[in-house]
Amino acid sequence: MTGRAYSLHGRSVPKPAMRIASGRVTLVLGGIGLLFAALVIRALYLQVAQQDFLQNQGDARFRRVLTLEATRGVIADRNGEPLAISTPVQTIWASPAGMGPVSNEQVGALARLLELSPEEVRAKFADKKREFVYLKRQVSPELAEQVMALGIPGVAKQQEFRRYYPAGEMLSQVIGFTGVDGKGQEGLELAREKMLSGQSGSRVVLKDRRGYIVEDLAAIERPRDGQTLTLSIDRRLQYLAYREVKGAVEANKAKAGAAVVLDGRTGEILALANYPSFNPNNRMQLEPEMRRNRAVIDMFEPGSTMKPFPVAMALENGKARPTMLMDTNTYRIGPATVRDTHPKPLMTVTEVIQKSSNVGASRLALLFTPEQMWTFYDAAGFGRNPHAGFPGEVGGRLRDWKGWRPIEQATMSFGYGVSVSLLQLARAYTVFTADGNLLPVSFTRISAPPPGRPVIRPDTARQMREMMTTVTQVGGTGTRAQVLGFNVGGKSGTARKLVGGRYVADKHIGMFVGFAPATRPRLIVAVMVDEPKGGSYYGGTVAGPAFSAIMGGSLRVLGEEPDNPANNTLIPVDRLPEVREET
Repeated sequence: MTGRAYSLHGRSVPKPAMRIASGRVTLVLGGIGLLFAALVIRALYLQVAQQDFLQNQGDARFRRVLTLEATRGVIADRNGEPLAISTPVQTIWASPAGMGPVSNEQVGALARLLELSPEEVRAKFADKKREFVYLKRQVSPELAEQVMALGIPGVAKQQEFRRYYPAGEMLSQVIGFTGVDGKGQEGLELAREKMLSGQSGSRVVLKDRRGYIVEDLAAIERPRDGQTLTLSIDRRLQYLAYREVKGAVEANKAKAGAAVVLDGRTGEILALANYPSFNPNNRMQLEPEMRRNRAVIDMFEPGSTMKPFPVAMALENGKARPTMLMDTNTYRIGPATVRDTHPKPLMTVTEVIQKSSNVGASRLALLFTPEQMWTFYDAAGFGRNPHAGFPGEVGGRLRDWKGWRPIEQATMSFGYGVSVSLLQLARAYTVFTADGNLLPVSFTRISAPPPGRPVIRPDTARQMREMMTTVTQVGGTGTRAQVLGFNVGGKSGTARKLVGGRYVADKHIGMFVGFAPATRPRLIVAVMVDEPKGGSYYGGTVAGPAFSAIMGGSLRVLGEEPDNPANNTLIPVDRLPEVREET
């Protein structure tokens, strides 16, 4: 039985066939509906559940956060002369993940501009998973424009800054330098990193696959530039100090040398020079020894430059007077002997300073208990970090008094058994220039003189200045430290070097520390020459002339009025009887 027929488009169709056709339509529509529902569900899933993931994937491909570099702060001397400045440069980078094919001609041209081999360039382009790779950092803006003119998709540039040091090698150990990322690596660049670096800004942008910016996606965060660091250093005095230290090292065939110039009224460091040195603008052949700021981080035994301190202690406590006669014959302390190279049976206390008598200094020191002497040395800053603000600065070594033997107390009076840095030694002499007060020292300019810490009375300081002036006069150990038109007070020193726990006979350090004008001290200059091999090693001979040139030139630069205009002719060196300090 066939069932009832129906007409469809003028044709007769059996009823079961119509049902089958209708079912197929329903099935197709249902399938389409299910597919549409699946698409809607998938869209909702992607838009809701996977939104963060997909957004991150899109951002990774086209969204970029560009760092807007802050300009590093200028380092300037006390007169505003630049010592470290930042100049804009460009860095060339690439995004291999977004790069298409690069022709051999483009690779070759890029390699030539960046001074790379084509193989190096292709190696940087090879990792397609990398979004960022440096091609070359800190190139000139002109070179960067030539690179961009090649039109290589995925190669871009960004601005950075390169540090430049106008003072070059004469101040390199003090200023230090920055790395390729602009961060301080050594010296004051490192110590004042937070102040100088400022804070970088940012810019969120959308880039196309060729690396071009399409639009900004957020407000630009402006960078905050670093602050200017004004030092106490006077570039003119620094030039003098460096020139003379370099000359002293070369003339005496020495291993190294250093000099410190302090303002004797404020403790400001006006110059600090080291040699050998290096050019911070070109560090391709930089040796570790060239980087040492010897004046601040090296320790040595100060020799006879310590003798003014036991003398001052004796004057301060009423145990001596400048004109008091002393027994300066050789004497024994247990199995040890204290002697002078050129002995005299009697000397005044002033002559103990002028002739640099080990016997006289040690006899004065032994008038006190070890605790009393340690307390005085400690008050003068020995064994204490000077806290000048330089990384790695040392405080020297002053052993606990409880372990002192009599011979050790005696040798400490003439600079053995105690160690100092050159900066620390120069600072100790502020006791004589600042009316008995030990001044703090600083690499930054200060607005008002600090009060300092009292060590001796002003009258004692004045007596010491008068006594120390005789050192540079005829008969003293520091005649080569004279300065035309000025009274100069100071003390020469020569010390054997301690190597491996033993003193080496042919290795010495020659020093001279002094101040001028002696009647109203303005400057303190300390000079050290390490291991002179030029025939003489005595401090008055190897360091005295450098001291004279630095002090004389500095006083003239600062416009200081002479305090001894009658001293208008210096006695020729070859006519001066050489009086050598004890070692």
